[in-house]
Amino acid sequence: MSFIADRLNRIKPSPSSMATQRARALKAAGHDVVGLTAGEPDFDTPPNVVEAVVRAMAASKTKYTDIGGTPELKAAVCDKFLRENQLTYSTSEVIVGTGGKQVIFNALMATVQKGVEVIVPAPFYVSYPDIVLLAGGTPVPVLCPPEKGFKLQPEDLERAITPRTRWLVLNAPNNPSGAVYSRQELRALADVLIRHPHVWVLSDDIYEHVLFDGREFCTMAQVAPELKERTLTVNGVSKAYAMTGWRIGYCGAPAELIKAITKLQSQSTSNPSSIGQAAALEALTGPQGFIAERTKIFQDRRDAVVAQLNAIPGVTCHSPEGAFYVFPSCAGLLGKKAPDGRVIKTDEDFVLYLLDAEKLAGVHGAAYGCAPFFRFSFATSMAVLDEGCARLKRACERLMN
Repeated sequence: MSFIADRLNRIKPSPSSMATQRARALKAAGHDVVGLTAGEPDFDTPPNVVEAVVRAMAASKTKYTDIGGTPELKAAVCDKFLRENQLTYSTSEVIVGTGGKQVIFNALMATVQKGVEVIVPAPFYVSYPDIVLLAGGTPVPVLCPPEKGFKLQPEDLERAITPRTRWLVLNAPNNPSGAVYSRQELRALADVLIRHPHVWVLSDDIYEHVLFDGREFCTMAQVAPELKERTLTVNGVSKAYAMTGWRIGYCGAPAELIKAITKLQSQSTSNPSSIGQAAALEALTGPQGFIAERTKIFQDRRDAVVAQLNAIPGVTCHSPEGAFYVFPSCAGLLGKKAPDGRVIKTDEDFVLYLLDAEKLAGVHGAAYGCAPFFRFSFATSMAVLDEGCARLKRACERLMN
């Protein structure tokens, strides 16, 4: 009998995290690597947030807190939901976790078991299916191709729902595609869900503030209030406030589900970091103007990178509507040969070729349930992005028929 539990065989390491680690290892070994794998802003945490943490430490706010977060932070989360999303939650209907990912993990572990299905529109964040598998459930990917804007269509949702379906996971702006749902598109999905009262919605809104071209953000419980009692709305401070390493996420949901998540959290991490919570409190209640300024920088980078990618033969790139990734297709390059004789058969082959030939790191699209694509992050400087695009062009030009 193996010492390692069989359930670990159901999952794989996070492909995006592993790609970032590979790039860091190569760079540490002295290689000139351009890493475009990171899912985090390249900006610094705002100074007022850092100063608030220093004050918290000086005031000895370094002890255990309530499992689900400090009363002050939970109240700020409720205020945020009301102010920005027109959603009313009491403090018994919110919980703070060690990052949005832990909140999602806890929610699925608390509700999914053998025989349960979870609909996951593809492309998807790499961890959704594996968390479902670890919980004993069955992820049901639904392909959302670029010609449909990488968005779930009502008729495809209807076909995917069975009596075993417990959750629909929605992530918008989407990682990796940057797809954003309009109010009308969410309403059309809601109309399907209303006919299936056993299906809940997990809305991962972590990229809420990274929206381009003046788009409006809206979330399912806001657009369809009749679904609020079976919707879990997840958010956090990682992306908007450049606080990925602080590991603070939160959600709003019916009190019964929050109680179950709290029970699970009490037996795992217990409370999130006390000083991380102090930082998140300042982030949510402090100045917000810098967010729009940073989003404009992201938009300018998006425009430049998409233009460069679409100028490379064999590469086609949809313009993302939000988040800070591009998700180009490499379909036009499959079947070609690299200078060393290897044939590029898949998007994973292509990404490995880029790393070997040009020390250019990205993540293959199959990791997100959608091939043949690859993901680059544009959360880095234009100098790095220009160099990355130049290396990509050079690598593509060396491929032979």
